[in-house]
Amino acid sequence: MSMLDNIFGVHENAMQLRQQRLSLLGENIANADTPNYKAKDLDFKALMNNERSMSTRRTHELHIDHARGSKNGLIYRVPNNPAADGNTVELNFQQAEFGKESARYTATLQFLENRIGGVRRALRGE
Repeated sequence: MSMLDNIFGVHENAMQLRQQRLSLLGENIANADTPNYKAKDLDFKALMNNERSMSTRRTHELHIDHARGSKNGLIYRVPNNPAADGNTVELNFQQAEFGKESARYTATLQFLENRIGGVRRALRGE
């Protein structure tokens, strides 16, 4: 399993986090007209930093713990123009974020596909 970790690196975790974020953004868009719905998002940068720091775990109680912070990375977005019914979803912002995250997801997927192609070529001896 460690061989696969070395091949894909952090991109496997990034793919899972991007998928979760797309799901949350989709939920936000679907609930744009729901009263009192609070727009949710993932703090991608904090979660990726947390994943990186997991490799540097404490081995002694006097060592500094670098893996502090939110474990699930879920945050609530503060709207620029809150709705009168308490809904914090700003549809244009959510759609723009969904588009950006879709492009990032595609780029990560393309990187993983290229990596797998390289491993395939190496196994064939090309």
